[in-house]
Amino acid sequence: MKRVIRTTALAAAFAVALAGCGKSGGTEGGQSSPGAAQTPAAVQKTDIKIVLDWSPNTNHTGLYVAKAKGYFAEKGLNVDIIQPGAGGADAMVASGAADFGVSYQEGITQARTQSVPIVSIAAIIQHNTSGFASPAAKNIKKPKDFEGKTYGGWGSPAENAMIDSLMQTEKADPSKVKIVNMGDADFFTAVKRDIDFAWIYYGWTGIESELRKEPLNMVYLTDYSKQLDYYTPVLATSEKVIQEKPELVKSFLEAASKGYQFAIDKPEEAAGVLSEAVPELDKNLVLASQKWLSPKYKDDAPRWGEQKKEVWENYAKWMLDHKLLEKSLEADKAFTNDFLPAAGK
Repeated sequence: MKRVIRTTALAAAFAVALAGCGKSGGTEGGQSSPGAAQTPAAVQKTDIKIVLDWSPNTNHTGLYVAKAKGYFAEKGLNVDIIQPGAGGADAMVASGAADFGVSYQEGITQARTQSVPIVSIAAIIQHNTSGFASPAAKNIKKPKDFEGKTYGGWGSPAENAMIDSLMQTEKADPSKVKIVNMGDADFFTAVKRDIDFAWIYYGWTGIESELRKEPLNMVYLTDYSKQLDYYTPVLATSEKVIQEKPELVKSFLEAASKGYQFAIDKPEEAAGVLSEAVPELDKNLVLASQKWLSPKYKDDAPRWGEQKKEVWENYAKWMLDHKLLEKSLEADKAFTNDFLPAAGK
């Protein structure tokens, strides 16, 4: 579950997707799952594509559960879960190459300010679980400890801004951090060879470190700024789908909500569903990650998927203050709770 931030101009990627992404490749879990409930033959199914943000992991469990348990089928949906193309999930959703996708608040915020018509329709995880991780032996316990260390990232201006922002809270000097591009290098290999710390989700890489008995120190973003407690990841769709197929959005979220609620209530069984759908994943990691993450899907929200305007406004202001946006965000157009099932449904 690598931390991925799209920093190339999303509008350009969107244009590329419009030109060449009518069909998406690399399906994942496209075959019917054993034991999935079937809709009556008289009910015509609607084919939809859900594009992931990255390789399958426990952020996505609710989607795989909804497919395997027949929740999508009950709504008349024939779902194909696919990998993102070269332009990324956001561009595929905005262009119509995929009906729904897994995205991030930061990506959608940037997209909206570039006039890309993508909308967040549910928060997969209620609070930000990401942070800067390092092997415990490196003794990086707070932002000031970043001084004199090497950070491995993916060339995003947002990464530099995050490091600067956290270090400023302790009057530390960001210029003393060496920043290198680690590409697709494995975190555990990179911190033994090239870097001292990197940006991760604890729910995957952190849990893997526990299983490997390689303890980490975590500097969580939310420990240093309320503005950095944003929604990551989220489910997204396009304005066009919302306008032309509102019932489809509602049906999709009813099934997805049911899938994530199952993962909240039965993490062990949900982990088994994900492992069966994606057998190349480490089953022990999936199970441990699922147990850690399941309570965090809904957390303190009144229902799974709920989003707050103030969260969108706070993070957009942070991005604008750090020159990551060219203009202010119209938060009301970036997200909606309108299609979520009522609490307790």
